[in-house]
Amino acid sequence: MVNWYAVAEDDRWTVFDAGVPGYWPQLEEHGISPGSVEAVVLTHAHPDHVGVAEKLRRAGARVYVHEADGELATTAKQSWKNERSFLPYFRHSMAWRLFAHLARNGAAKPNKISQVTAFRDGDILDVPGRPHVIHTPGHTPGHCALHLQDRAVVIVGDVICTLNPLTGKRGPQLMPRAFNQSSAQILESLKRIEELDAHTVYVGHGEPWLDGVRSAVERVCAVGPT
Repeated sequence: MVNWYAVAEDDRWTVFDAGVPGYWPQLEEHGISPGSVEAVVLTHAHPDHVGVAEKLRRAGARVYVHEADGELATTAKQSWKNERSFLPYFRHSMAWRLFAHLARNGAAKPNKISQVTAFRDGDILDVPGRPHVIHTPGHTPGHCALHLQDRAVVIVGDVICTLNPLTGKRGPQLMPRAFNQSSAQILESLKRIEELDAHTVYVGHGEPWLDGVRSAVERVCAVGPT
């Protein structure tokens, strides 16, 4: 329902996004010692993507986020309105499942990160995986895709999902409008990633897309906002 990822180089790890607080045991379940995590790189700073970031920071990791999401990361306060209310989505059982899951796993209360390191569009971060930062605003002002060029993969956070977390619909699509600052801006942002050399698209919600980023973007644009 909510994804986060990790990449290793030797005994050093980068965690991409940070799930929700209840996911902390997943690290050791996958053989990752918290002390071996060198960096946490966030696609954006929504509550379901920052859950264990502060705990990893205290264990020695540096937390990276785009400068436009820095305030959201450190205060857990959103300074903008999303483009649609959540209320219409509660006719779907998936919406109830999502909010119950988040509440059970500690995402109902703010999870602030005491200190973050800001990055910008075009940066290549000197951390395991060496992600290339591509600014893709619209879900949040500082949302970014992270291209791991030597692995031919892109971590797209929430500019694309393959499982709509409120309706349950599957396949590449935009996140529901209740989560987006601007779906129209996301569609523009997708133009920045559609030509990437990336066979696998790792999303924030749903299964990875294995047929290349271009085909994912084409499907998203065909579906449009929901």
